[in-house]
Amino acid sequence: MKTRINIKKIILVFLGLLTLIIFSACNKTDSKSADNPDVEENKIQIGMCFDSFIIERWILDRDVFVSAAKALGAEVNVQNANGDVDKQKEQIKYFIKKKIDALVIIPIDSEAISKVVLEAKNAGIKVISYDRLIKNANADLYISFDNEKVGRMMAEAMVASGLPNKSVLMICGSPKDNNVSLIKQGFFDVMNRNNIYIIDIAYANDWKAELAASYIYDNVDKVKKADAIMFGNDDLATQGVRALSEKRLIDKVKVVGQDADLAACQRIVEGTQLMTVYKPVDKLAKQAAEYAVKLVQGKKLENAQTINDGNYDVQYIALEPIAVNKDNMDEVIIDSGFHLREDVYLNVLK
Repeated sequence: MKTRINIKKIILVFLGLLTLIIFSACNKTDSKSADNPDVEENKIQIGMCFDSFIIERWILDRDVFVSAAKALGAEVNVQNANGDVDKQKEQIKYFIKKKIDALVIIPIDSEAISKVVLEAKNAGIKVISYDRLIKNANADLYISFDNEKVGRMMAEAMVASGLPNKSVLMICGSPKDNNVSLIKQGFFDVMNRNNIYIIDIAYANDWKAELAASYIYDNVDKVKKADAIMFGNDDLATQGVRALSEKRLIDKVKVVGQDADLAACQRIVEGTQLMTVYKPVDKLAKQAAEYAVKLVQGKKLENAQTINDGNYDVQYIALEPIAVNKDNMDEVIIDSGFHLREDVYLNVLK
């Protein structure tokens, strides 16, 4: 009888200890999750701060980057500032507080966020300046397209098409975007070499496309003197072309843009836009994801140049843009799968 009681006691003690061990282990896991509920163990955490999603291409940049990062074992938290600089600063501070590993930023204002980006750097976060250079911030990497070449391509297409009055207009994007100054520089180089007169230079603050149309309506006399108009991107061109059509000037003024938006590609095959500059954003986003992971892992970046951000020389990866017109539309845009043939030629086929 005594033996049975002892065995029962031993079993009860054993079960009690087993329960205690399991409960303790669960407690540790719960405690770890509670301390940092959003972070998955062993996964690189990347924060991505977008200017906004007003510009058509940013949706593709986001989707490709997130997909590529996940394939490399990283988690991406995407934030959208909706064109508000103060909101973008808050989002960067939020990522600093979360102690993420890398921060990818499409800046609204190239200089306004410099201070908070330096704070991220000092916190040990790897910073990538995506598509637009962040000034005076000492980012770990600036990855974009060769924006001076974008400007040269626009200008060269104009010159090649023939400019009888040797006069053009420029309706650029946001003056806060550093790419705008780089594109202007490339554009000026070609215009100066060919003695082309730039009648006026206007800007669309915060890339608001309706400002391009407003300029056309308010400056019809200047528009009538121009052989061509350089729009900062295809979104601006879309609004500008509508205004030109209303003023019955669309057949008299040549139009160029960049980004290869669907509407722009349709205009090119229809004959109401001369060219656009295609920037393979899927390649840019994929490479940016790969470099973000490499930076966190402490690996060296291949083929990096340097560019001065105002105070610092930062690593720079420049991808090649492609000039697209009616002649190479199928080869560049459709064969690559960027747009479907039936979409590009929708109005022509009708």
